[in-house]
Amino acid sequence: MASQDWFDKDFYKVLGVSKDVSDADLKKTYRKLARTYHPDSNAGDPTAEAKFKEVSEAYSVLSDKEQRAEYDQLRAMGSGSARFQPGASGGFEDVFSRFQPGGAGGQQADFDDLFAMFGQQGGGRFGSGRFGQPSGGFRGFGGPQRGADVTARTTLDFTTAVRGETITLQGDDGKPIKVKIPAGVSDGQKIKLRGRGRPSPDGGESGDIVLTVGVRPHPVFTREGLNLRIHVPVTFTEAALGATIEVPTLGGDSVKLRVAPGTPSGRVLRVKGRGVQTAKGTGDLLAEVQVAVPTHLDGPAREALERFHELEPKENPRADLMAKARE
Repeated sequence: MASQDWFDKDFYKVLGVSKDVSDADLKKTYRKLARTYHPDSNAGDPTAEAKFKEVSEAYSVLSDKEQRAEYDQLRAMGSGSARFQPGASGGFEDVFSRFQPGGAGGQQADFDDLFAMFGQQGGGRFGSGRFGQPSGGFRGFGGPQRGADVTARTTLDFTTAVRGETITLQGDDGKPIKVKIPAGVSDGQKIKLRGRGRPSPDGGESGDIVLTVGVRPHPVFTREGLNLRIHVPVTFTEAALGATIEVPTLGGDSVKLRVAPGTPSGRVLRVKGRGVQTAKGTGDLLAEVQVAVPTHLDGPAREALERFHELEPKENPRADLMAKARE
């Protein structure tokens, strides 16, 4: 906005406040007027939109302490008979001519004097929010204020987090908000919903909703990046002699896995492509074998196991462990 406009417009009158209005009362008055004339509340009403621009323009100047001081000084200069109107003998150009060589009164001064006249130090800056350059407001006057972000939380079950789903949340105003949860979202991950936060007070873009996702643990599966891990118990006989076992997958059919003879506890059997599927890739299902030791043996079973013990190789499975411990 040109400085000439500051002589022509009474920003205090636009906002309906006195010249000694406090910052708090100024903001309170502006917010009330902005809500009244906001385009969202007056769709298709050019008069309301024009008033909204006018109110935002006035507030952008008066809410800035330095601009407000400059505005008051400029208005005071124009309050007498000399009105800085275009074409008038006391036009705005005369202000600058006073500081040019050969100007009125023969003063020999440079532009530093002009800026000092308005309460600035020498070397004032045009286009930086100084000398009539508003730093906020509506459209073109420094840019409107962005709406505030809103934080929210939601908790998903494990399967929903892995597969992804569109869920419905309730906004602050009670209205439903649909949120697309991407496949593979992890516990604690944040999802930003652009433009779904608080509206701008002066026509700018709305803020965002920052949604933090919590994921409930699954009784069987755990996440390791894109892989799913499951602990699969096998009997001593299955591990020793080998077997084909059945293993569940997350929300799908079971798969059959071959346990090789002599499989130790802790060995991982991999099922390709049955992990988490996302746009970035697909993980595997990791089936970790755990040998289950029987807790109850009847007479015949115990006798059979004792005979096996007599026949099994006389190897000490802890021999290597003891040797390494002595190194």
